[in-house]
Amino acid sequence: DAVRPNALGPGSWPGLLDSCRRDGDSVQPGLVAELDAALAEILPAWPAPGALPRGQIHADLFPDNVFFLDGAVSGIIDFYFACTDILAYDVAICLNAWCFDAQGRFDAARSRALIAGYESVRPLSEAERAALPVLAAGAAMRFLLTRLYDWVNTPAGAMVTRKDPLDYLPRLRFHRAASADASSGAADHGF
Repeated sequence: DAVRPNALGPGSWPGLLDSCRRDGDSVQPGLVAELDAALAEILPAWPAPGALPRGQIHADLFPDNVFFLDGAVSGIIDFYFACTDILAYDVAICLNAWCFDAQGRFDAARSRALIAGYESVRPLSEAERAALPVLAAGAAMRFLLTRLYDWVNTPAGAMVTRKDPLDYLPRLRFHRAASADASSGAADHGF
């Protein structure tokens, strides 16, 4: 069985943030402190190795990497970030990529449909469902940090299309707030 570690998993996030620390607040004032606080919540809550089923995941399953024909998936591309990781983490990445609108608002109906579709092939365990909130926060953190890194470290004139890291800030804030609400018994995450 081939194993490819996730080079952009939780262990890489503190270093990514450190590499953006000097210029991160130029993107948005207070961003670095907010990301520090988010990491301080996410990393200790991250599932322990072996706690959840692992396998090969795409790790970048965004709408621009999926093709549809007659309403059905007809192809998937861009396996550059594919790796061995928590299977439900791929679901969390999809929740972030597919279940927020252009204004950063979470669409609970779309989330439920995405999970139902996934579970029609592979049901999530209770432990995976319980971990989805932290996995989703971690997925938002991962894409915010890699986009922030590119935003502040790509030289002028580089042949790279940078993506706005702030697109992922509302997602991260949503997951953090929903997790805080759920822990107080006030609400659930919507999935």
